[in-house]
Amino acid sequence: MSEQAEVIGTFSLTNDPRFMADPYPAYALWSQAGPVLRTTTPDGAAVWLVTRHADVRAALNDPRLSLNRASARGGYTGFALPPVLDANLLNMDPPDHTRVRRLVAKAFTARRVEALRPRIQAFADGLLDVVASGNEADLMAALAVPLPLLVIGELFGVPAAGLEDFRRWTTTLVAPDPGQPEQAKVAVANMARFLQDLVASKRAAPGDDLLSAMIAARDEDDRLGEEELVSLAFLILWAGYEATVHLIGNGMLMLLREPEHLAALRGDPELLPPFVEEVSRFMTPTPYAIRRFPLQDVEIGGTVIPAGQTVLLSLACANRDPAVHRDPGAFTPAREGDGHLAFGRGIHHCLGAPLARAEAQIAIGALVRRFPDLALAAPVDELSWQASFRSHGLLRLPVTF
Repeated sequence: MSEQAEVIGTFSLTNDPRFMADPYPAYALWSQAGPVLRTTTPDGAAVWLVTRHADVRAALNDPRLSLNRASARGGYTGFALPPVLDANLLNMDPPDHTRVRRLVAKAFTARRVEALRPRIQAFADGLLDVVASGNEADLMAALAVPLPLLVIGELFGVPAAGLEDFRRWTTTLVAPDPGQPEQAKVAVANMARFLQDLVASKRAAPGDDLLSAMIAARDEDDRLGEEELVSLAFLILWAGYEATVHLIGNGMLMLLREPEHLAALRGDPELLPPFVEEVSRFMTPTPYAIRRFPLQDVEIGGTVIPAGQTVLLSLACANRDPAVHRDPGAFTPAREGDGHLAFGRGIHHCLGAPLARAEAQIAIGALVRRFPDLALAAPVDELSWQASFRSHGLLRLPVTF
């Protein structure tokens, strides 16, 4: 029996990139098997996997499900991070979560993102100027990866080149080499040192940027602890990069897999927002929400999950739930009335969702306008996918034009 068949048969999560090339038959089988499954992560940790839209939607905003690792009683707790990186929104419950999130929420409102659009457009156009100098390219390396780095660099007042090391450490942590487990520890240590140095440099020479404002909130108003400050910078860099890269990459792939969308977007740019929303649903960049721990025994989908055990909410399964999404296996940008959960919901709804949407819309729109004869340079089933159950995204996207 193949590894993929074993994965489907036992419902265990996997880092196998062959599985990630097309995980959706497995997701459908998981959902059919039950609303809550007992399963394991690639390192063997036991988790409860919630698969159906109604249960995932309710659990995303259930105060009985804690994000704080202190609520765990064994099982999977996610990345092992030092305190200077771990005091972030993905490891906090109210009231601390409310206090910290409020400090940066204004930087990611729809109005602020609209004000950033000309700058994002300039970045995308500049990257595609380089692409246009030849007749082939890897769109992940040329556009999907550097664009979010440029945007986050703009927000933080840091040259994008100064974030290249952070990008490499992120990749090491998300998709670690099983033969070199020590690399993940080295990456975490490097991230912590990098961010502490960055905060120190901004504290010494503040600018008109988000990180300087966060430092001012820490130093002047004492609304952030020092570890909370560095951890928040870590989260914004991490979340502002990783998921956005894959949203852009997956969207570009859908253009190339189904060329009629390329023609439609070229004819009507107003179709870009619903196109990106359907990419978010159809190829959810982050298949699972951050792990949660019941503060008490909790019933989900008819299953009682004991306090302190680990719950994973499958956003990818929920976004393909036929009870909510008509013909969920069809890519339908004109889809109406079946909202997806790719960015979460409630108090833990992705802070950077408006920015990620804007970057994807701008990147894909610029690509459509510049390259009318864009085509894949490799068969779809030969494309390389990131080896991580935590994300669904390409490593390379070779094209000709």
